[in-house]
Amino acid sequence: MGGSGSKSKGFWPFAGSGAGGDPANEGNEQSLARLRGSRNATPFVFTRRSSLYCDEDGDLAHEFYEETIVTKNGRKRAKLKRIQKNLKPQGIVKLDHPRIHVDFPVVLCEV
Repeated sequence: MGGSGSKSKGFWPFAGSGAGGDPANEGNEQSLARLRGSRNATPFVFTRRSSLYCDEDGDLAHEFYEETIVTKNGRKRAKLKRIQKNLKPQGIVKLDHPRIHVDFPVVLCEV
């Protein structure tokens, strides 16, 4: 069954240790041990990346369109053209309520 969790080993403090004799992973294991040793990691997510964009006027939206007039066979027709330039992503947004991380390996409710 597919999930939306990340497949990388050992990055999240509550993920598996990814045991193996690969010397390339030794640095990751040390940084992971430092992370685990300093404090316990929380399974909650407090921020997320926003999917909104800001245009030159300061408007926020998922997509921006401009109306253009196209003349075809003597008939004027309005068409919407999607704007993809001069848009800045909104960035990191604080969540109203903390969410549980998708990679948290505990069953929360069993029926």
